[in-house]
Amino acid sequence: MSSKTIVLVHGLSVSKHSWDAWVTHLEGQGYTVITPVYHPDLDKPLDVLKQNPNDPLLSSITLPQVIDHLSKTIAALDEKPIIIGHSFGGLLTQMLLARGLGVAGVAIDGVPPMGILPMQLSLFRASWPAINPLIPASKPWFMTFEQFQYAWAHTLPLDKQRAAYEVIVPESRRLYRSALTSDARVDFAAPRAPLLIIAGGADHIVPAPLNKANYERYARSPSITAFKLFPGRTHYTIVAGDGWQEVADYAVHWAEGVLAEKVAAAV
Repeated sequence: MSSKTIVLVHGLSVSKHSWDAWVTHLEGQGYTVITPVYHPDLDKPLDVLKQNPNDPLLSSITLPQVIDHLSKTIAALDEKPIIIGHSFGGLLTQMLLARGLGVAGVAIDGVPPMGILPMQLSLFRASWPAINPLIPASKPWFMTFEQFQYAWAHTLPLDKQRAAYEVIVPESRRLYRSALTSDARVDFAAPRAPLLIIAGGADHIVPAPLNKANYERYARSPSITAFKLFPGRTHYTIVAGDGWQEVADYAVHWAEGVLAEKVAAAV
């Protein structure tokens, strides 16, 4: 089964607008590209999202609500898509594949499902402002520039860091913490569509060893699972900044390749 539809699932602290360059790039290759939001009320211009750090929705939204909304959005499409997710969107991609909603999936520096123990100190430093238990989960978090510098863009010069920070929006602490709960569970051994896990070698918040551990947990699955490391890429530069097209093209060409192999094997 092939597909000319791609669904791009954004991560936390950004919005669907973080995919704008990818949409133009992939539509130029003949794909229909969908960039769903986590909730209909979050489908707003970037400047509106940035100006509303106390949006009540950010205090109450949950992972089950997000995955159900995305599932309904994808199920309504004319064909099963290739699903590509970044960061928390990488976790959502894995969960959506587990629901049988894509023909292939790519998790880029994806948050792993529950059951993979993170041990990297950089992850705890980068994520602590969001997961600190002394701050109520109902209090939204708007990442500061200094926090963004360390967690997302530490390899960039200052001017490019400031430009990159413009994608950041207020976010739900509850969603950040949900990755540590049973809401983020998947059956690693179950059959599913092919999955590629991409890691950035310089990522602080979802380090490459954590991506590799995520990949290795699928060892008992009968389905195709692949791993690709892009050395030197941070959480930001894996999907934006100079050379992001290399990652985008690799992801799509990988999906096209495994789907073509499945079609050939079925003939």
